[in-house]
Parts: sequence; C-alpha cells; structure tokens
Amino acid sequence: MFFSRLCFCLQKKHGTGSEDGGDDDEDTVDPGDSGNLLFELNTLQLATNFFSELNQLGRGGFGPVFKGLMPNGEEVAIKKLSMESRQGIREFTNEVRLLLRIQHKNLVTLLGCCAEGPEKMLVYEYLPNKSLDHFLFDKKRSLDWMTRFRIVTGIARGLLYLHEEAPERIIHRDIKASNILLDEKLNPKISDFGLARLFPGEDTHVQTFRISGTQ
Repeated sequence: MFFSRLCFCLQKKHGTGSEDGGDDDEDTVDPGDSGNLLFELNTLQLATNFFSELNQLGRGGFGPVFKGLMPNGEEVAIKKLSMESRQGIREFTNEVRLLLRIQHKNLVTLLGCCAEGPEKMLVYEYLPNKSLDHFLFDKKRSLDWMTRFRIVTGIARGLLYLHEEAPERIIHRDIKASNILLDEKLNPKISDFGLARLFPGEDTHVQTFRISGTQ
C-alpha cells in the first residue's frame, strides 16, 4: 500500500537528519532526529476529541483538517482524507510525495502520518494565526506595512526554494492567500501542495494543457 511505503519513507527521511553533515542554509529546516513518525489512530482521535467539529480548522478537496493536542502538549494540524473523495486521494498522495522531498522555513512542515484500515491522515505543524486571507479580508484585523513586506518576502523565499534550490524543481500551481499559513510571529509558510507538479529536468519552461488552481 502507498501509505505503508510513505510512513517508511518518513521515518527514513526524518530520522537520519542531514545527509552531508555540513552547515545548513539559514532558510532550510533541519528535521534532525524526529523519532517515530507513525501516529496511532487512537492517539489522533484523543488529540482531536474524536475529530470533533469544534476542532475543525477547515476543509479542502481531500477532506477536513483538525487541530489536535498531542500527549506531550504539542499542537498539530491533522489532515484527514475523506473516503468519499477521489479528487482528495489524488491531491493527498501528491502532497505527500512532494513534501517528502523538501524542507524550508517558509514551507509547512509534515510531521508524520497515520494509516490504519481505511483511515489515512497526515500530521503537520500547527500554525496558530491560520491563513493570510483571515487578515486581508477581515476588517477587524490589520497588518502594518512592515509585516506585509516580511510576509511577501517570506513567500518569495519559499517559492525561490521550490523553483531553484529544492532537490527537484516544483511548481505549486495554487498560490493564494488561503494557502499561506502564518505562525505565532506571522511568519508565512506555503501550504497545500495537492496541485503541485515536479518540473522536468533542467528545463526553464513547460507547457501545460490543463488549467489548475482553486478559488
């Protein structure tokens, strides 16, 4: 099964740390020794109060996303694959495949997965300030110009990494305010790689025949 191989790859990737042992780029996150990245279903059920609607953060084509509180006190975001959504399966597996290849401070961090029976879930870092659109389109909230500049710069750094510095060049194809998450210091992290594509070889241009993106 795909998710069994996925979980093995997660353990191998995150458990071994940096491959070259050299100094990391300041924009690159070192996952280090993250221990066991296979989450038990019961642990995630308890963390989300059995996926209570009160803990639901949002919903996409893949299914709902819930906030969870782990036994060690860590807050996480849990993406739960809807068993009724074929589109969700495609986007879900694509996101995993791509996130396994990349690590950067301006990209959302994948922490692990759960695959028990029909349940398929991914566990991400939790970002308390939700997405950028909550600030841009809510009249009760506002961002000063320095913060806006810092957010735009962070997004640009994340895209530069995807386009030029990642092990394999990646096109996100769905950059929008709702896919830019903000941490406690309002630092931006690009999320939702369900529509992303690998860029072939050393090419600088590619022609696609299908319009992608979401509203």
